[in-house]
Amino acid sequence: MLLKIVKYGNPVLRLKGEIVSRFDDSLAKLSADMLETMRANQGIGLAAQQVGIPLQFFVVEILPSSTEKNDFSATLDGKPVPPEILFPLSVANPEVEILPDDEWLYTEGCLSFPNLRGSVARREKVRLNYQDLRGGAHEIVCDNLLARCIQHEFDHCQGVLFIDRMEKRDLLKIQGKVKRLYRETRDSLKT
Repeated sequence: MLLKIVKYGNPVLRLKGEIVSRFDDSLAKLSADMLETMRANQGIGLAAQQVGIPLQFFVVEILPSSTEKNDFSATLDGKPVPPEILFPLSVANPEVEILPDDEWLYTEGCLSFPNLRGSVARREKVRLNYQDLRGGAHEIVCDNLLARCIQHEFDHCQGVLFIDRMEKRDLLKIQGKVKRLYRETRDSLKT
């Protein structure tokens, strides 16, 4: 089932998510609905806050493409894993460790900020500890676009938005549109 994506200006986007404590059919349904919603909106990641639920939960799916930095390497529980086995990825109770590596600028977008993009500096490599839909504990170490996507979605779970990390010159360019989106969303919440 397609879910409504929450836009910037809705207070839920600034809430730190609650810990996932129930690993049952309702979590599996939320995951399936979030994946369907993300795919329908041509995203590669979606956090629960973005569908109005303040929860430490997100989904990720990166399809193969020739896009620069779209290649990545990943290990799952210490073993190299190809994308077709890793994805779709449902992440509950994420803990992210930024590994010492180069930082790189990349133009990011966000489904909660339609048609707005800007450069964000992030580290190239992360370690993600999380629980799957059954509550099983796992560790992923990854780089490039997958590492960036995990950092972006983890930020959502903490109430942090990509505009908070955006390069100042890029944010200044879109600031008027960001303020308009905020006002429109706040106005729609009043009605």
